Amino acid sequence: MTLKGAQAASVRLAVSSFALLAGTIAPALAGDRALFDPIGYSADGRYFAFEEFGIQDGSGFAYSNIYVIDIPADSWAEGTPIRLRLDDEGEPMIAVREQNRAEAEPVLSGLEIAVPAEIIALIGDGAFDPEAAALDFGLPGYGPGQVRESFTLGLETFDMPGARAGTEPCETYLDGPAQGYALTLAGDGEFRELHRDSRLPQSRGCVVTYRLHGVVAPMNAQDLDAGLAIISTYPFGFEGPDRRFLAVPLMNGR
Repeated sequence: MTLKGAQAASVRLAVSSFALLAGTIAPALAGDRALFDPIGYSADGRYFAFEEFGIQDGSGFAYSNIYVIDIPADSWAEGTPIRLRLDDEGEPMIAVREQNRAEAEPVLSGLEIAVPAEIIALIGDGAFDPEAAALDFGLPGYGPGQVRESFTLGLETFDMPGARAGTEPCETYLDGPAQGYALTLAGDGEFRELHRDSRLPQSRGCVVTYRLHGVVAPMNAQDLDAGLAIISTYPFGFEGPDRRFLAVPLMNGR
């Protein structure tokens, strides 16, 4: 979507305001803040499915996007993502979620997505941590507060000059270049870079910033072979920065 005139000016103002949120207690901008719901893993740990859902800014329409990740390939599984938006403000959120889950069921069943996913670390939306650039975590133990091993995720953001939204450069809408990210994992005697953007996919939009959101693994996992880091990404939207999600396999870089 291309924004012109007053709309583009509004976007630039919203993005500039977003940068000030860390130092204020003002209410958040009215962007579209999607939520994250882990659906589960395949029995062999190869596939992970999750849903992001919310209310679209501007229109007020409910939407649901279901993603399935082929973890070893670090790519979407065939036939996904599965996206649905109900273009009626009167439709409740549960309606779009149920309908999209029904649409996705053949894919989920075909890949045997049946193992519960566990959120083993989380920086909740109510945690006042605007940058959220580091997250310490470990594999859950069985006693209160027991953690096996210790790891740290590190998030770096940097300028991506030349990134575009459709045919328009992101600088048209932002006060500067869109942002890319790099993700590292330290622990177990090693340090690895899991991901570093060399280009910004147009599907990600003109991203203002990123935050670490959490870590997921199969229920009762004994290692991180199927673990994924969940990253919040904030592309600009009609009424302010929106929130979407990326999932990065923790075994990248091995």
